[in-house]
Amino acid sequence: MTTYDEKAKVELIEWRKKMAKDSTFINQLAKKAQNKINEKIPERAHRVITESIKKMVQATLIGSEYTVRPPQDPPGTLESKEKLVLERKEVYKRTAAAEGAGTGAGGILLGFVDFPLLLSIKMRFLFETAALYGYDVKDYKERLFILHIFQLAFSSDRYREETFRTIENWRQKKEELAEWDWRVFQQEYRDYIDFVKMLQLVPGIGAVIGAYANYNLLDHLGETAMNCYRLRYFLEPGSN
Repeated sequence: MTTYDEKAKVELIEWRKKMAKDSTFINQLAKKAQNKINEKIPERAHRVITESIKKMVQATLIGSEYTVRPPQDPPGTLESKEKLVLERKEVYKRTAAAEGAGTGAGGILLGFVDFPLLLSIKMRFLFETAALYGYDVKDYKERLFILHIFQLAFSSDRYREETFRTIENWRQKKEELAEWDWRVFQQEYRDYIDFVKMLQLVPGIGAVIGAYANYNLLDHLGETAMNCYRLRYFLEPGSN
């Protein structure tokens, strides 16, 4: 094991501890409030929202599948892979910040455009990250893994724990997975980002809030993705 691998393993252990912690009291209250709101939304509206986000994500998945470069052959070291991942993460963070500032400055109408644009940026980043770690995104199960990373990053305690267990035991779990639950996917994601995105619609501060929020959401997603792929690196056969 190289010095870099040892450092990555220590960071992975710290991240796993963080994943095991419950959300703050404020976040728990916010989630309860969101649940109350979701209960008042008509079932038909839930179905429409779920189907819309499903189609948005699927379109991004299909597009990214054909535009992301294939995995490096032969694969590099963990250090060389993560150097490239960190470089791409910075690019995507700046892209997301610029997009958030632009739509935030445009008020309510452009604010609603931010949702699909940011979703697309996040998915594209995850596809590139998978390829840089050496995984073939044309493989359906690798795309499922990407969706699990996304859900882990933007979920409440209940689903975060469940999703983390699936990722940690991916070699076994990927053979048992049933159809993807799009309802949970869209509801958890919306609940996670709703508050800050509402602030983005406020005139005068929308651009600043949008840039800051999008930058940090991409940073959080990047940290989650790197540690999920580190888990696979250290747990797969032949690793150290």
